Amino acid sequence: MRSSWFNKLSIKFGPRPPVSWLILCLISLLALIAVLGSSSSNVVDSTSHIPVSLIYTNYRRIKEQAAVDYLELSSVSLGVTRQRELGLCGKERENFVPCYNVSANLLAGFKDGEEFDRHCELSREAQRCLVRPPKDYKIPLRWPTGRDVIWSGNVKISKDQFLSSGSMTKRLMLLEENQIAFHSDDGLIFDGVKDYSRQLAEMLGLGSDSEFAQSGVRTILDINCGFGSFGAHLASLKLMAVCIAAYEATGSQVQLALERGLPAMIGNFITRQLPYPSLSYDMVHCAKCGVIWGEKDGLNLIEIDRVLKPGGYFVLTSPTSIPQGSSSREKKIDVLTPIQELAHKLCWNLLAQQDETFLWQKTADIDCHSSRNHAGIPPCKEGNDAGSYYQPLLPCISGRSSKRWIPVQKRSSGFEQTSSELEIHGKYFQPEDFYEDAQVWRSALRNYWSLLTPLIFSDHPKRPGDEDPLPPFNMIRNVMDMNANYGGLNAALLEEKKSAWVMNVVPARTSNTLPLILYRGFAGVLHDWCEPFPTYPRTYDMLHANGLLSHLSSERCSMIDLFLEMDRVLRPEGWVILSDKLGAIEMARTIATQVRWDARVIDLQNGNDQRLLVCQKPFVKK
Repeated sequence: MRSSWFNKLSIKFGPRPPVSWLILCLISLLALIAVLGSSSSNVVDSTSHIPVSLIYTNYRRIKEQAAVDYLELSSVSLGVTRQRELGLCGKERENFVPCYNVSANLLAGFKDGEEFDRHCELSREAQRCLVRPPKDYKIPLRWPTGRDVIWSGNVKISKDQFLSSGSMTKRLMLLEENQIAFHSDDGLIFDGVKDYSRQLAEMLGLGSDSEFAQSGVRTILDINCGFGSFGAHLASLKLMAVCIAAYEATGSQVQLALERGLPAMIGNFITRQLPYPSLSYDMVHCAKCGVIWGEKDGLNLIEIDRVLKPGGYFVLTSPTSIPQGSSSREKKIDVLTPIQELAHKLCWNLLAQQDETFLWQKTADIDCHSSRNHAGIPPCKEGNDAGSYYQPLLPCISGRSSKRWIPVQKRSSGFEQTSSELEIHGKYFQPEDFYEDAQVWRSALRNYWSLLTPLIFSDHPKRPGDEDPLPPFNMIRNVMDMNANYGGLNAALLEEKKSAWVMNVVPARTSNTLPLILYRGFAGVLHDWCEPFPTYPRTYDMLHANGLLSHLSSERCSMIDLFLEMDRVLRPEGWVILSDKLGAIEMARTIATQVRWDARVIDLQNGNDQRLLVCQKPFVKK
């Protein structure tokens, strides 16, 4: 559906207007924006009583309208000849993850571990194609069954890797030839994860691990999580554990965890900060995670301190010494002493130790750091506490000047926020905006679910090469909210008791609401959508974005590259819901056709030009 203005353009110039006219129109549009911008500055000078928030809102509306106009012009210039479907990538790209290319990184001069890091500036791919699923790929089993049993053909890991992995075989079994089964919470304990969890609870002085929330623990960052056994157990306790692990070409921990329906993303401690703001997590967990915390002058442990909330906990399960050297001259290196020295400088207290498990607590006393200035770790400069998007690791203590310096034990237990808690995060919004947003998403989710349910649970064509599947044919275990704002969709899902978790993504160049999202106990991350997302293919069941297309067009990101990336991370038969203005949605529908999605535009009948684009990715095998 097009606007009347758009129809007039089509009548006058035909389906493909001259390029010179489009250039002239774009120049005129930019000139208009410049005039409006200069006039708005004059208004500010002459009427100083106008609230700054109103001026900001007006400017934002002008920018958004310009973005939509740009999208409409782009859709005109595309023409019908460019709407052909994109081809499929080769077999070598079945598990393709952009930005991680060790060979290219080495050629570019990266070394000392940086070659294994994320370098999107080197991965501008000329080839535009759709990442196909492996030959043996199957739609995941319904959750929570799919948390304990996955199809081995869906992950790039072989039977030989299992058999040669030592302790790995204690955590899983191969069933027949095409499934991997993990232990169930209701079955036998193969790897002692329940005993381990109870042990941590005892070290915190709790009666059982079901009381973790009473000690302030709701969100956990699990470093190099293995097969996600600990995170799966924490999920059964209603706790949010996010796994981060380095990129691995095969046997990936992140891919395996996401295939099980557990929160995970690629991340490491090589040279850059994690894409989280300071004071993000209640607990950071490392069980034989392979990170040498005493190296690089303790920068890795300082990064743990940055993302850890006041009063939060660092759990380390590791041998106190590791062997080094040849077998004939092997000697033991003490790994614990450097950590203990750094922990003292960071004002951490060793609460408990049992066997090879150590539990430190970060101080909630800001003055503690001042009393230990002689330790040599200075406070970070003002402005470093707001957020982090792959900035270099810093040898300083973050968060001391933040209003969010609140001990984890003193926060409210639910995801709803009081007015006083909202004021802490109120740099970009007012509490009434937050409550209004929550109400909007309660209503929107009901509309989404009523819209999707007939589609998800209706008769479905037989999948290629499969027997007739049993109902329900589709399910949603996880959702990526690509422009999460305050996390309203996540909260609405919890209120409706939907069994799906949300990865709340805050675009890097928007108002940074991620501290509020994490404070509510949700999973979230900063990300620049002009770049690929750090995950493996086919790892999300649904992608959702409200207003993202208009925002990205103002950033001049490539829309076709964005949709290719969405297709890469979306599993076959997964869903996409885009909410935006009419011009952006029409443009999106054109590109959705190119990436072979089934798409339809829905008019919300609310009297404005807001539209929904609902798409489903087909199961393509060739």
